[in-house]
Amino acid sequence: MVTSTLVMVGMLIACQVKEEVQPPAPVVEAVAKKLAEHGGAAAERRMREWAEQGSPVAARELGLLYSQDAAKHQEAMRLLEKAALAGDAVSVDYLSTRYRSSATVAKADGTQSWPLFVQLNNQHHTK
Repeated sequence: MVTSTLVMVGMLIACQVKEEVQPPAPVVEAVAKKLAEHGGAAAERRMREWAEQGSPVAARELGLLYSQDAAKHQEAMRLLEKAALAGDAVSVDYLSTRYRSSATVAKADGTQSWPLFVQLNNQHHTK
């Protein structure tokens, strides 16, 4: 546990050195995992900065984390939509499934999810 915490802190420090450089997806996902498991204002702040700098992976991971908190639902959807528009297939899949299921519950026509399914198809996503 101590080792993993030190690794995460090291990753955060390394990424702070190059403020404008977006970290690779595995680094963002590792920080997101630690944030989900242990919390931490510094990790959340760093994830927000990466998302604001245009990292679709950071926007997705933060959106997925926020989607578990009802008070942050709108922010979660905004982040996931931002990531989907940037081409993140995981966000597109999550949103399309969510829109489809909510359309089924509301007896809506599901037109909100259709463009997302088209995007998944164009990206050759397995679903």
